[in-house]
Amino acid sequence: MNGTCFKTNLRAALTSRGLTVRELSVITGIAKGTLDCYLGARASMPPADIAAKIAAALGVTVEYLVSGHEAQARESEGRENAIGAIFRLLVELDERDVETVLAVTKQLEARGEGK
Repeated sequence: MNGTCFKTNLRAALTSRGLTVRELSVITGIAKGTLDCYLGARASMPPADIAAKIAAALGVTVEYLVSGHEAQARESEGRENAIGAIFRLLVELDERDVETVLAVTKQLEARGEGK
């Protein structure tokens, strides 16, 4: 695997989703410094589990991050954009509001279990 390709594709995915490295860090729980290593001059490659977490947060496949080619199975672009917008908004909320959003999300999840 080539770290330079990963770096280029990660940067492109961040840009297309309108996310910053800091926001991706919050979304994934991966330290910003670690993400910076994947985007820096040395362009190191993450382990597979970290690459999968990054890909999921960006709504792309690991295949895309590594090679630049999309896998056949992808979520719709509209859903990806909506999820990205939700994450960007969550980053700006204070802790109390995040707890409120979490409670509402859990209620929605519970409601969906009967479907």
